[in-house]
Amino acid sequence: MARQKLGQHFLGDAAWQHRIFETLPKNPNHVWIEIGAGHGEMTRLLAASGRRVIAIETDTVLVEGLRDRMSALSEESSNTEIVSGDVLTIDLAKLAPGQNVRVYGNLPYYITSPILHRLFAIADRILSIHVVIQLEVAQRIAAGPGSRAYGYLSAACQFYTHPQIAFKIPGGAFRPPPRVTSALVQMDLPGERTALDIPDEARFLEFVGICFGQKRKTLRNNLRSLHSDTLIHESLAACGLRPDARAEQLPLGQFAKLFKKLNGPDEKA
Repeated sequence: MARQKLGQHFLGDAAWQHRIFETLPKNPNHVWIEIGAGHGEMTRLLAASGRRVIAIETDTVLVEGLRDRMSALSEESSNTEIVSGDVLTIDLAKLAPGQNVRVYGNLPYYITSPILHRLFAIADRILSIHVVIQLEVAQRIAAGPGSRAYGYLSAACQFYTHPQIAFKIPGGAFRPPPRVTSALVQMDLPGERTALDIPDEARFLEFVGICFGQKRKTLRNNLRSLHSDTLIHESLAACGLRPDARAEQLPLGQFAKLFKKLNGPDEKA
């Protein structure tokens, strides 16, 4: 039984399980981290193909059932490690040390963004991320500049990954069925960060977040908490941006250019 306080909606439809599985990279040498293993439907599919699977589950009741099910499958159990804990507090860097990983997860809708940011903290070790999430959030992740859905989450995800929506998944594929449509999102790494050459990535993303802080306001207004109006005005002009430019209009490359201009050696107080 799903516990609603944990946002649990299990992918119970076997046809959808196999459709998702068929989209995943097939290299048997890759290590997979699964977030929210649940009853182990996808865990078994991943492990049966010879992959090593590190399955994370926060619900202790489900963990015991998952261990029992996997131990009954001798071949799959030898490839699988069940980790009991919260993905938001587990030290992900200690999982599969020294190895690059791929990630699959059926994510609780209400903590999708925090989970993705936890994964981005170990982005150098991740080859790809494949997550089932709410369609509305998936569309925000994949949105481009000029779109109403484009915002901080879009920019952060595209900084680290190249995301695309693989397909939509109806509520009826889950138990219990959510009231929203879901989607499988594929996020290949690295994203644009390698080309943008930002030394302080955390500070850059904080800057982007402030730029999107109040979407109805211009960049100039949002950035006044960080810099003088004179410096902002001069930097916008130097980057070829209008004084009334807004964050939703800027691709990541322009954010990076503006960030470097505002924080360069000629920065004024």
